[in-house]
Amino acid sequence: MRRYERFLADVQLDDGRLVRAHCVNPGRMEGLVITGAPVWLSEATHDDRALRFTWELIELDGRLVGANTTLPNTLVRRVLEERLIPGFGDVTAVVPEQRFGRGHRADFRLDTLKGAHWVEVKNCHLVYPDGRGYFPDSASERARKHVDALVRRVAVGDRATVLFTLQRDDVTGLRPSALHAPEFARSVWRAAKLGVTFRALRFEPTLEGVTLLDEVPVDVERYDAASLIEWSRALDATSGWVRKDGKIAGRSVTDR
Repeated sequence: MRRYERFLADVQLDDGRLVRAHCVNPGRMEGLVITGAPVWLSEATHDDRALRFTWELIELDGRLVGANTTLPNTLVRRVLEERLIPGFGDVTAVVPEQRFGRGHRADFRLDTLKGAHWVEVKNCHLVYPDGRGYFPDSASERARKHVDALVRRVAVGDRATVLFTLQRDDVTGLRPSALHAPEFARSVWRAAKLGVTFRALRFEPTLEGVTLLDEVPVDVERYDAASLIEWSRALDATSGWVRKDGKIAGRSVTDR
């Protein structure tokens, strides 16, 4: 029914009850904040949770889109451990949440026969009419720092990969969003030239589980951010959240 204070959503259940759910996604959720849209919640299995429900899925144009941004790390860990995509055949151990450098922590460190391979996971939900996913949908200094830190690992001889996950099946590729996060996009363009690898995995969420479909290309070439403005404006009314003071936050980025 509504998203508010960034991390909360009111949802009306089939039996008519109105419940408060945890909205895990901290970003604008561009195009996904649709009043009246069918959504699916998970229910906590223990009693120490402040909120009983978590927003997991939303139906968009007849398909399910994943809304839980904590799930991708679980998905990627399974992909890496079971060697479901090429390029990770020499991995001897998948170690989550590993610190490196000064104040940085990678989602995964892969121990390989050739040394350390660092992996950062990023979730993308925003797809524009050109069929591409765009990440992120709002400014992300944290994501930029992650990419820059991986460049430093490559400089000392390690390997490094950013793995984007797309929890929807209607996507043909991915770009860093030069409109929403120009600094991040510039970091990606630079990092790709310096040896960081960028890959994107397409998943199909269903009510039974999540299926890895395939890998889609990541475009790391520069492009004009102005080409995205009209698409973003078209989704402005279904983005952001209501603040405590009643004002809308996280709406238009097209005035930059």
